[in-house]
Amino acid sequence: MKGVILAGGTGSRLHPLTRITNKHLLPVYDRPMVTYAVEALVGAGIDEVMLVTGGTHAGEFFRLLGNGQEHGIARLFYAYQDQAGGIAEAFGLAERFVGRDKVCVLLADNVFERSLRTTVENFEKQESGARIVLTHVGEDEHLRHLGVARMNGERVEEILEKPETPPSNYAVTGIYFYDEQVWDVLPTLKPSGRGELEITDVNNWYVSRGLMEADVVEGFWGDAGESIDAYYEVNDFVRRNGVNK
Repeated sequence: MKGVILAGGTGSRLHPLTRITNKHLLPVYDRPMVTYAVEALVGAGIDEVMLVTGGTHAGEFFRLLGNGQEHGIARLFYAYQDQAGGIAEAFGLAERFVGRDKVCVLLADNVFERSLRTTVENFEKQESGARIVLTHVGEDEHLRHLGVARMNGERVEEILEKPETPPSNYAVTGIYFYDEQVWDVLPTLKPSGRGELEITDVNNWYVSRGLMEADVVEGFWGDAGESIDAYYEVNDFVRRNGVNK
């Protein structure tokens, strides 16, 4: 299985911090944010990785990670996104790297308390389709800013992006697993109202065909890029408790 870390975007929700650097290079406790994503994949057994980024600070990732070996990566590749066009567009740059292998896509601002190894192993056993990781969020106000799964028992029936009335308390975290069918799906996507290719549309393609599985993550999950408050919440948690355990 290959790993793809997405570390692009404008980081507008973390202004003014991101006026001077890419948000994924901002410190979380005692090291740059992106290194937690690297650690999460390597700790889950994925050591062939592509990092996708963009903007004027892209070269700083190379300075930080180099060839990846100091971070436990066997082979590290880089791709450059010319302009922010959505998560799905950024992921599409990894097609030649991934080939026909299964792939784990991780947004570099997502931080997990627990190891992702169990979910990676579950997807390795899955014959085909996709897999997402859900987390329980108690507050409707928070859910209105996230992708939320409509559930039927343990099955995902639909994923709604920023729903006014959340259909459940299960939010979709920023880690996605796909088989080779994803490369047929991406060219069919149409830009959303904000002019981007949405990863939720990819996920709902799999959901609509009964090809989506889901795990519910235990422990803390935080999106450090969601807002300034969320960024500092993740910082505080990592400092007190550590992550990727």
